[in-house]
Amino acid sequence: MTIDPISDMLTTIRNGLKARLFSVATPASNLKAEIARVMKEAGYIADAVTTTEFPKQLVITLKYTDKAVPAITELKRISKPGLRHYAPVGKIPSALDGMGLVILSTSKGVMSGAEAKKERLGGEVICTVA
Repeated sequence: MTIDPISDMLTTIRNGLKARLFSVATPASNLKAEIARVMKEAGYIADAVTTTEFPKQLVITLKYTDKAVPAITELKRISKPGLRHYAPVGKIPSALDGMGLVILSTSKGVMSGAEAKKERLGGEVICTVA
């Protein structure tokens, strides 16, 4: 049993990228699926599918450039179970000076930092992707 399943998912992705794996699997949850959806929309992963057999798994297809360079260079957990990090709309952080992706959990669901600023929403800063 893991204490922080989101951190476990991010570590699984990092380890899969280092090992040059085609895809990685992690136990499925709705929050993990939404984080993967945001990463897919931003172009950092190729696909994310939840299996139907028990126990449900979230299979994430990793993305590489033509020279086998991972699309993700840095994946960092910001808000942790011991110390939650909330940001109002005016103080949403940026990753790589705006070139990366910030994933937030808002009252209207999980979304990127740019979407949250457009919707004028703040929330819990889950992680940054660069």
